[in-house]
Amino acid sequence: MMNEDMQRVLIVGGGIIGLATAFRLGQKYPKARITVLEKESVVGQHQTGHNSGVLHCGLYYKPGSLKARMAVEGIREMTRFCEENQIPHEICGKLVLAANEEEVPRLRDLEKRGKENGLEGLVWMTREMYREIEPHAGGVAALRVPQEGIVDYASVCAALVKKIEQQGSRVVTGARVVGLKTGTSSGSEWTAKTTEGEFHGEFLINCAGLHSDRIAELGGGGREVRIVPFRGEYYKIREDRQTLVRHLIYPVPDPGFPFLGVHFTRMIHGGVEAGPNAVLAFSREGYKKTDFRAADLWDAITYAGLWRFLQKYPRMCFDELRRSFSRDLFCKSLQRLVPELQPEDLVEGGSGVRAQAMAPSGELLQDFHFVERERALHVVNAPSPGATASLAIGGEIVRRCGGGLA
Repeated sequence: MMNEDMQRVLIVGGGIIGLATAFRLGQKYPKARITVLEKESVVGQHQTGHNSGVLHCGLYYKPGSLKARMAVEGIREMTRFCEENQIPHEICGKLVLAANEEEVPRLRDLEKRGKENGLEGLVWMTREMYREIEPHAGGVAALRVPQEGIVDYASVCAALVKKIEQQGSRVVTGARVVGLKTGTSSGSEWTAKTTEGEFHGEFLINCAGLHSDRIAELGGGGREVRIVPFRGEYYKIREDRQTLVRHLIYPVPDPGFPFLGVHFTRMIHGGVEAGPNAVLAFSREGYKKTDFRAADLWDAITYAGLWRFLQKYPRMCFDELRRSFSRDLFCKSLQRLVPELQPEDLVEGGSGVRAQAMAPSGELLQDFHFVERERALHVVNAPSPGATASLAIGGEIVRRCGGGLA
């Protein structure tokens, strides 16, 4: 917990959650001097910079979960932040599509879940109704989610850096943390050794995303929960075929599948993305199939949790790997939502790597996961809707840190 003597705070990680946390801390504790340490030369280069740019409003998440609450609060806060700072965004809405009759009861459950989470304006649609707004969509029924949107998260990060500096704090780039120790003659200081020198603070907040478990270990904690990197690969729809998708089209989740599945996303600066799949990455920053880092791969394959995960979902893992190397198979998955789409309509897009926290049992942690230590808080899992909810998560971190930083 923070106390009145803690006026210097170190935040490891300059992604959107680390920046939002620094901003929220500066708002509540104007006298605090916060240092954000980011290993890259520019903030927001990994999960923040490789996501699909969607503003998630909380439809999919278990009612009462922290993730559900953060999503509902987060999209309101993020939308307001974008409006106040002239950041490109659009509340365009999305369709969640039941591809067949078997999925209709699950879609009804989603409708109920959304209402329990506080979503407004949900509309159940027959095929005739939703084809008026998405004329090329397949399926048999849909749920219209009007609060969903798209945004430019890079611009959000730039605005947050500016506000942090206006508060009198700083963001240091090119500062990869290579060591952490606590304790001085007064016994109340953290020292972060980085590639840009040493930095000091009375309180440590770990928002290191893909490396959050390692930073937690450097800070004196264990690594029972491990980050296992999953790469999500996207295609883009060819420009002359982008009329196939007007807004956002999402699937009904398969309860036997630990990831959401492929979907369509219209981008804030133009274009339509289709994907992602989910395959094990051989590097925590492995955005290409050929990217390989021995230490990262060894870290994953020597973790018992990964092998238990593979044993639990062997067919899914095999199918995801096949789709990674086959545009035809990838397209076949997408055709469940938009039947007219053809393989030749797809061109290779980008990819992202999800910092997925995995338990020793092989279960994927679905909710946000914080580990609180003496004078430290570690954000070990911040899955989607982490970017949307970043300002709300920052507020939650401030609350958990507590105390009277003045």
